[in-house]
Amino acid sequence: MNKRADALDALRGFAIITMILSGAIPFSGPAALPGWMYHAQLPPPDHTFNPNLPGITWVDLVFPFFLFSMGAAFPFALKRRLEKGATYFSLIWQAVQRGFLLLVFALFLQHSKPYALSTNPEAFHWIMGLVGFIILFLIYYRYPDSINKKVILLIKILVGIGGIVLFSQLTYTKGQGFLFSRSDIIILVLANVALFGSIIWLFTQNKILIRLGILAFLLAFRITHNIDGSWTKIIWDATPIPEVYKFYYLQYLFIVIPGTIVGDFIYNWMKTETTSQLEERKIIPTMLFITSISIIIWNLFGLYSRLLILNLIGNIFLLFSTYLILKNSKSDLLHFYKKLFYWAMFWLLLGLSFESFEGGIKKDPSTLSYYLVTTGLAIFCLISFSIITDYFKKNKTVQLLIDNGQNPMIAYLSNSHIVMPILALTGLSSLLNSMLINPWLGFLKGLIVTLIAAIVTGLFTKKKIFWRS
Repeated sequence: MNKRADALDALRGFAIITMILSGAIPFSGPAALPGWMYHAQLPPPDHTFNPNLPGITWVDLVFPFFLFSMGAAFPFALKRRLEKGATYFSLIWQAVQRGFLLLVFALFLQHSKPYALSTNPEAFHWIMGLVGFIILFLIYYRYPDSINKKVILLIKILVGIGGIVLFSQLTYTKGQGFLFSRSDIIILVLANVALFGSIIWLFTQNKILIRLGILAFLLAFRITHNIDGSWTKIIWDATPIPEVYKFYYLQYLFIVIPGTIVGDFIYNWMKTETTSQLEERKIIPTMLFITSISIIIWNLFGLYSRLLILNLIGNIFLLFSTYLILKNSKSDLLHFYKKLFYWAMFWLLLGLSFESFEGGIKKDPSTLSYYLVTTGLAIFCLISFSIITDYFKKNKTVQLLIDNGQNPMIAYLSNSHIVMPILALTGLSSLLNSMLINPWLGFLKGLIVTLIAAIVTGLFTKKKIFWRS
């Protein structure tokens, strides 16, 4: 099966592009935007972190959407290798290698960020961003098979050592030189859940109940880890290498493991896909698309505004409407959507049931309801993209998202290490900064920068230039 799951790539690309956008919009001055345009716990105008402020915004969805799509991709990567004869030991070793390479990526990425070098980057700092991109390119580029693997390994080792030597000579905003504690936290979390999540999937193939059981134990750790004298607290606090691993990071398996369950469904559906979806009236997937998007928007509104009873009532109405839409579906594709809908409804309602726990839903510090609610919303978003790509076959309308989703490592740093340095060194950033005279022009500036970054990644993808960990 060589066909790609375009909807899953689109979801991953959407998560990365909106992640870039969330960092590109203005945070201060006359261009500051309404509170729902930022992380809920970092409200304007001063963006002081408030851990007691409940609620989520669209910005709080981008990271869990990416984690979910990563989990859903495990069955594709691992099943294909198993079908080609790979052993469990070799796949575990590959998972360890991937985790290590992601840790290296997190380190080199953070050390080469211009804003890590200076709060007000100058030409030298922007050049270091470009240099950092070149270093990472040489390490993570998927070299042609015609090049000897030993030569590729030698290149990566020499470039890695050279990168450490270079970064150790630089001065940063928080200390001087190369530090293992200076790494990109998002990639660091990804490294941990990618390692543990892929191993969990490997040993629980076709055993969903065992995966859910693992989440039950993870829930037990979550609830009891702060009880003095408990063995769960001992395991929770055990961090032999705190710069690399913390049990706290594994809580994001609440998103990744449900992603693997959905990934199994997608993989199995794609292997047995027929054209019977053409028998369905177009009004059914259209209505499903509308209700799926509406559920995402409604929860963002209700949870951010704290209209919790109204939010619950609205969810019941929208979920029941979606159930009625799918109730009598006949085609394989709509039946597939029905399965996804049931899981989305389960995680969403379970998350809403935990909403009052831990002071209300929050991304930071992340609450149990945050993991579960965003998991449900990620599935609804996936259904929406699948309707576009798998039912209506309008892949071109979301091709930019797909291209970015197929090349996530380049997409993640395309803005910080390519677009912004070039704009700054050419003076074009000053032209864009002239738009920071009111909030929505500032947002437009962020959209422009984000679009350029997405197009840059798309060009790499079209040229078949990929990075792989």
